[in-house]
Amino acid sequence: MLLQLIEEKREVLLCLGKTYGLSAQETVTCSQELDQLLNRLDGFMKEPNNET
Repeated sequence: MLLQLIEEKREVLLCLGKTYGLSAQETVTCSQELDQLLNRLDGFMKEPNNET
């Protein structure tokens, strides 16, 4: 589920970047949301039960 959310947010970010530019507020906000999702994934992967 988290990986799907990350992929969807990446797609939205790419569209926003192409449409409004990389420094537009919409793009920056979406990028920050993607960062939060990636940080959640990173935290999940660092949990002892989830190490590979």
